[in-house]
Amino acid sequence: MERRKFIQNTALFGAMTMIAPTNIMATGLFKSFPVIRVHEKERHFVSQVIEDAIREFQKNVKDEELSWLFNNCFPNTLDTTVTFSRKNGKSQTYVITGDIDAMWLRDSSAQVWPYLAFAKKDNDLMALIAGVINTQIQYILIDPYANAFYDDPNKKGEWTTDHTDMLPGVHERKYEIDSLCYPIRLAYNYWKTTGDTSPFDADWQKSINAILKVFKDQQEKNGSNPYHFQRTTPHGTDTRVLKGYGYPVKPVGLICSAFRPSDDATVFSFLVPSNFFAVVSLTQAAEMIDSLTGDAALSKELRALAAEVKQALQDYAIVNHPKYGNIYAFEVDGYGNHLLMDDANVPSLLSLPYLDAIDKNDLVYKNTREFVLSLDNPFFYKGKAAEGIGGPHVGVNMIWPMAITMRGLTSDNPKEIKECIAMLKATHGDTGFMHETFHKDDPKNFTRSWFAWANTLFGEFLWKTYKEQPELLT
Repeated sequence: MERRKFIQNTALFGAMTMIAPTNIMATGLFKSFPVIRVHEKERHFVSQVIEDAIREFQKNVKDEELSWLFNNCFPNTLDTTVTFSRKNGKSQTYVITGDIDAMWLRDSSAQVWPYLAFAKKDNDLMALIAGVINTQIQYILIDPYANAFYDDPNKKGEWTTDHTDMLPGVHERKYEIDSLCYPIRLAYNYWKTTGDTSPFDADWQKSINAILKVFKDQQEKNGSNPYHFQRTTPHGTDTRVLKGYGYPVKPVGLICSAFRPSDDATVFSFLVPSNFFAVVSLTQAAEMIDSLTGDAALSKELRALAAEVKQALQDYAIVNHPKYGNIYAFEVDGYGNHLLMDDANVPSLLSLPYLDAIDKNDLVYKNTREFVLSLDNPFFYKGKAAEGIGGPHVGVNMIWPMAITMRGLTSDNPKEIKECIAMLKATHGDTGFMHETFHKDDPKNFTRSWFAWANTLFGEFLWKTYKEQPELLT
């Protein structure tokens, strides 16, 4: 299914057969709420440690609706989207986003991320996450410019009007910096958490080399670009201008990203949040290369590029706003042009501390946060139901639950955290799941009934709050 074709609320109960059992009678702890989680026999993957966490949360959090939502949302990726197998003695895990049968490098990393903290207590869960890493490595080696892939390496993509170098097995070829950063983030933290080095073989090292080449080529220092993308479409955000190469940039050390993590085209190709993410990922990759391969030359190249991008961000990404002072732009072109906004998808400016890209007490970040959470951000909406960040991908007045969740995950303010939880609790549209977006005035007007990343991220937020500030869940 095309990413823009959403399951609407009017078709909710028909769609729920994909993600919920037919028996929705109220049972168990949730006497006021229907059982909508997939029956255990129908779940794609069951982790005992995750089930134990759910029971612990249910036992200790007295808010019945939050307990119900946690039970539905936190395991949603495992319940409905993963397919685990072993090929040639290696774990392989295919992860769909929900209602789209394709594996995004970004989404799949983010969907299993919250389970990393539990992996060392469950060997099967550890193997599942290792399988995601192994699968991502093979996808990157197929085409490091592609953002989404099929489980079938011979399947041809549904996009018959895409003018780019499509290969079999590729679902979509929208080049995004974050699509190459997320697999590094997952791999690095898997290694740090479990100590397992089995996924990091010669193919993994080749994938790191491929990522490095893409990032260097996308600095456009030689004035050319090996990547181009156009689509015959009525949606301007789904295609690139100037024969698919985008508007010109001045080579200043930053890395171009043709598309945002929303899969929308950038206006100015130096996408600032993604460049911050690249600095983190290049540094993490260098540490892994040092420890696991001893390839000093590759490690040096990775660190040098990270340092160059970091400096360029300080030189070109900061804009003096008349109201907020120095803030980070969302996109720049190196010529002095900039775009001031934020988008709900991660990486965003709001999410930078979550990605370990910047300290949340950094003054420029604090100014930027104030800006993006205000009506001076053209994609921040306040309505009868909630307030939050949206973006061009779905349209005006549509708030992304993911952005509300990220606001809470990057906050140290108990009042703000509690308000974010309250908004998310009030805007699931009587479905028990998070969605892609909902209308600022009507949570029942939403897009995508089955969007596993939003569900699992919300579960991560609730679990973090439960472990650190449980009083906020009362």
